[in-house]
Amino acid sequence: MQDRFENDNEETEEENCSQDVPADAQISDNGICALENAKHNIHCLTVIGQIEGHYILPAQNKTTKYEHIMPALVAIEQDKTIEGLLIILNTVGGDVEAGLAISELIAGMSKPTVSIVVGGGHSIGVPLAVSAKRSFIVPSATMTIHPVRMNGMLLGIPQTLSYFERMQERIIEFVCKNSRIDAARFRELMMKKDELVMDVGSVLDGKAAVNEGLIDGLGGLSDAVDCLYSLIESSAPDTVKKTATKVRRQRAVSSVRVCDDGSDGRVSAKVHTFREYRPHTLRATGMKGRTL
Repeated sequence: MQDRFENDNEETEEENCSQDVPADAQISDNGICALENAKHNIHCLTVIGQIEGHYILPAQNKTTKYEHIMPALVAIEQDKTIEGLLIILNTVGGDVEAGLAISELIAGMSKPTVSIVVGGGHSIGVPLAVSAKRSFIVPSATMTIHPVRMNGMLLGIPQTLSYFERMQERIIEFVCKNSRIDAARFRELMMKKDELVMDVGSVLDGKAAVNEGLIDGLGGLSDAVDCLYSLIESSAPDTVKKTATKVRRQRAVSSVRVCDDGSDGRVSAKVHTFREYRPHTLRATGMKGRTL
């Protein structure tokens, strides 16, 4: 009886999820809200807590699961109704490979992307913050830069240290490629000894992160949204131009020329294909013609 009652509750919850719910319920359940009166249709993606990778973290930890974020990014890239992506970061870091994988997907998106760091963007949160086309940070936020660390049982052999070093180089290369900071300066901040009590590294506040070239600008939510709108509007003319060119080509391919041969009154239809639609190419040569 109890199992049957639980199954009935699960079916009821699924039915409620399938129905239309108000905006406040969407925010509390899914963390997103689709607005009908917005200037542009953007998607808000939050990366909060600890980034969970190949191992499940304890239940009391607030986590962002990379197996949920990756399919969401693919869906956002394909969805024609979504014009841009806003990424809000407040993370302590987490799994290195999972965080770097998410960063690579964001950096490879064709749609306009803007990130904003609120609270903190520590450890592997640094590549996530710089992966967007434009990045912002609020003045009170901080970013921790430190070398790659790993817990658990490790083999004390040269190959382990070599693996750590190569992983660190991958992160440095990605961060420097997607920001204005120099690789030598990033390594210097990473190996600083007089700032962290239990580790080497640096803690940068919002203003320092911008001055170091790690983040593009200092600003809040309105600045990030306005920047995303600008990126959307600046990329719109290219999209319209490509669409217009495609339509012109389709019209040219389907253009039919009806000509009178002048002999027995018969009319012949000929299909002409052109790389681009140009009216002067359909000029009649000694025969009356028109384009349908």
